[in-house]
Amino acid sequence: MFSNMAASLIKTVTRETDPEKRWIIPGRIETTVPKAKELRPYVEKLVTMARRALPYEAKAAEFGTTAARNTTEWATWRKSENWQKWNQAIAPAIALRRRAFALLRDKEATSVLFEKLGPMMGDRDGGYTRIVRLPRVRQNDASPLAIIEFVGNERDRKKQRTAPVVEQSAS
Repeated sequence: MFSNMAASLIKTVTRETDPEKRWIIPGRIETTVPKAKELRPYVEKLVTMARRALPYEAKAAEFGTTAARNTTEWATWRKSENWQKWNQAIAPAIALRRRAFALLRDKEATSVLFEKLGPMMGDRDGGYTRIVRLPRVRQNDASPLAIIEFVGNERDRKKQRTAPVVEQSAS
């Protein structure tokens, strides 16, 4: 259940906002409070895996190629020493990606996690999600509802205000 919920939360990051469905906001899902509290560490560990893969991917990029697969240029790169260096540099990132996939069991969610969420949360040391309790309960069993969402979105960032420059006269 938690892998499905985590995959749903991660996939909402790429969801486009539909004007007819204003209640659906990218990067958040609605669930009960106990489920949200249990889901939070699960998702935080996944985002940490994505963040840890970033330096390995950056190091491997310097040895990579831009040639399309199965072209002659790609084949020569594949036989070169640069491919060996690239392979050694990218191996830890691939291992992290496989560990995340083992927890999520969803290819699309794994790719969103490593391509969008990892770089988006790259400057944060932790606390990637927040739980907001809703003032209503679920109708069938009166369970308290909450929203679990990713922090650090554009809507969370406040615009930097600059103080007005006051010129002092030299007297």
